[in-house]
Amino acid sequence: MIETLLPPPVVTVHAFADLPGEAPHPGEEDLVAKAVATRRQEFLTARRCAREALGKLGYAPGPIRSGPRREPVWPAGVVGSITHCTGYRAAAVARHTDLASLGIDAEPHEALPDGLDAAVTVAGEPELLGRLAGSHPTVHWGRLLFSAKESVYKAWYPVTGRWLGFEDAELSIDPAGGFTARLLVDGTRTDGGPPLTELPGRWLVDHGLIVTAVSVPPRARHAP
Repeated sequence: MIETLLPPPVVTVHAFADLPGEAPHPGEEDLVAKAVATRRQEFLTARRCAREALGKLGYAPGPIRSGPRREPVWPAGVVGSITHCTGYRAAAVARHTDLASLGIDAEPHEALPDGLDAAVTVAGEPELLGRLAGSHPTVHWGRLLFSAKESVYKAWYPVTGRWLGFEDAELSIDPAGGFTARLLVDGTRTDGGPPLTELPGRWLVDHGLIVTAVSVPPRARHAP
């Protein structure tokens, strides 16, 4: 499912269920030592998906630690992203020579909780969501916008090292399956690439889920 949203160099693995009684991978025990059961299960399955994806790139299985923003810390030369929600876990990885970064997110295909729309939208987006709801009422567009901004942040952070709030990106959404985030803050990168001003992405609705993905081409292929 997620693989249809990303370019061919990306390796993806997903799971719709957890393995009962699964133990943490050596070196990750402390990351879930105090987690509640649901958080523990989603973490273990998502990390297992990530190791399987890394294995397809030729990497031996090992612990995937968390960074200062709880982001997964990948082996040298790898970029990737992990997502999990009720009934779905997924990981996507690629070699740094193929992509500068990527972000994926999955959400249940249902309306956002009351009041959250205002917290995740900027000027112009409520009107966009209204138009989309009028023309394509079967999609929960507010949840899709939320997911798209999550994917944007996951792709943004590895190449900038900075937080990106929901208010820092303005989305345009194509009902055919695409979106573009116009970044409203300085997009200077730490990897020497051209500043990020826009990030395009793709989305789909399937299996009762909204799934979104964003990828940033390597510096040599990124248009200034």
